Amino acid sequence: MGTDFQRTVLWVFFGMSLFLLWDRWLVYTGKPSMFGTASAPPVTAPAPSAAAPPSAPVATGAPPSAIPAPSVAPAAAPSAVPSSPVPTVAKQPPVIIETDLIRATIDPDGAVLKRVELLKEKVAPDWTASGLLGLVTGKKEDTDRGVVLLDVNPTRVYVAQTGVVGADPAYPNHRSPFTVVDGPRKLEAGKDSLDLTLVSESGGVRLAKTYTFHRGRYDATVKHEVTNLGATPITPSLYMQILRDGNKPEGESALYYTYTGPALFTGQDKFKKIEFSAIEKNKPELPQPSKDGWVGMIQHYFVTAWVPKEGEQREFYARTVDKNLYSIGMMQPLPGIAPQSSATSTAQLYVGPQDQHALAQLAPGLDLVVDYGWLTFLAKPIFWLLEFLHRIVGNWGWAIVLLTVIIKAAFYPLSAASYKSMARMKEVTPRMMKLREQYGSDKAKLNAAMMELYKNEKINPLGGCLPILVQIPVFISLYWVLLASVEMRNAPWMLWVQDLATPDAWFILPVLMMATMWIQYKLNPTPPDPVQAKVMMFMPLIFGVMFFFFPAGLVLYWLTNNILSIAQQWYVTKQIEKAKKPG
Repeated sequence: MGTDFQRTVLWVFFGMSLFLLWDRWLVYTGKPSMFGTASAPPVTAPAPSAAAPPSAPVATGAPPSAIPAPSVAPAAAPSAVPSSPVPTVAKQPPVIIETDLIRATIDPDGAVLKRVELLKEKVAPDWTASGLLGLVTGKKEDTDRGVVLLDVNPTRVYVAQTGVVGADPAYPNHRSPFTVVDGPRKLEAGKDSLDLTLVSESGGVRLAKTYTFHRGRYDATVKHEVTNLGATPITPSLYMQILRDGNKPEGESALYYTYTGPALFTGQDKFKKIEFSAIEKNKPELPQPSKDGWVGMIQHYFVTAWVPKEGEQREFYARTVDKNLYSIGMMQPLPGIAPQSSATSTAQLYVGPQDQHALAQLAPGLDLVVDYGWLTFLAKPIFWLLEFLHRIVGNWGWAIVLLTVIIKAAFYPLSAASYKSMARMKEVTPRMMKLREQYGSDKAKLNAAMMELYKNEKINPLGGCLPILVQIPVFISLYWVLLASVEMRNAPWMLWVQDLATPDAWFILPVLMMATMWIQYKLNPTPPDPVQAKVMMFMPLIFGVMFFFFPAGLVLYWLTNNILSIAQQWYVTKQIEKAKKPG
């Protein structure tokens, strides 16, 4: 590889690193990003509008027009109801349901699940309010608050909605007033489930929606019983959708990317993400109608998903509801309902952490919301091994250390080959420097002389790179496992590291990592190009500063990997020196 090319690559990498680091620092300190995306736009509730007449099923990105425009307004005036007048129902307060895992708020207007607090998933502490920065700033942080996943407030909209559509646009939907059936509101000791039923009548149809919350589970069973109160048969459809703004979750790091947005799955088309931008352009790639599958909204560590029963026909849709407000959902045709008869449909609604085991049990493909990217085939077994080690040691931090040791040991033969090549390169570095002085600016002669040197000394200039390239996919997979696994949230390691998913508030791990990177730099051969050598010398500082803002679990992984690399390189170098000694 020519030194000109190496120098160019290093300068580009160095410049981009500084540019991105400066931009992330601007965002972190509350200043506008140079890309214009530092702050999230406000969320505005869409104005209520009348529903269009029903239309034939569609298989494009546009939802069936019979679904009324989603509304997050707390109270709907008569004019906001999709169609003809409905019985006036006095405004009722929200119903709050509490189990051992969640505190859910259901709004009687639409029987909408509008707020869910995850009682066992505590809000990640503000790392700038603890450790070294906490001592300097004096900031305090309340760490005894559960994560609020679904919610409606001036800057955020994230709700789960359902309703019925058909020949009469006045069928009960997510904007209709419901009457709450009396019952318990808290899961009592010794009980495994808790029911909440809400009923609405309009357009000659009665919809009874029953939420069943379960002990020890984040999914609720949602039963829809549709009764025909009229004198003629009807063929209604049920829709289930999730409405969310397009903002990133609060507290999301700007230094690494995690997906936020809709996703869906069918047995035929498998797992798909639907970017907000694709919905905005009305170009979402949706699967064909299917008898299986689910829709969901993903954010870092958490997911909300509608999962109907297998074998029931469903049609997928996605649309832009308002500025920075999007919905993803399914339309499910119900069988024809004779007068004074009913039809029932049941689905699961999951609102909680991305627990791979619970999600896999709930529906095929639902565990794929834990996003490992294109290296999922490697990341899955790595996560399995990490879990196995955690069951042995009972600590996720030590499990990370042991996993890194196992992977480094497995790749030791490749690493040893790389270190041997680098050791031989280091031996000939003085001769390479002399060649550079001899040929000066004559690049052609310099490169020819170096290639002759490599040939005579039987050195492959790429010998130190190729073994490393083979290992890169495994270490990238491990990186994503640590970044995406909800198990790292609020998981302590030891002493000062009490949350592996947030940065080290005392900066101890990043500083140690910088030190190990500097040792690695000194152990490796010095590049003959002085500019390249200076760039390599500053790399530990650049990466060290970036890792100040990375989760402690990731820094622990890189630190352990560096320490093991140094030990392996030292050992290989000593073996080479020992072999050269006579006798």
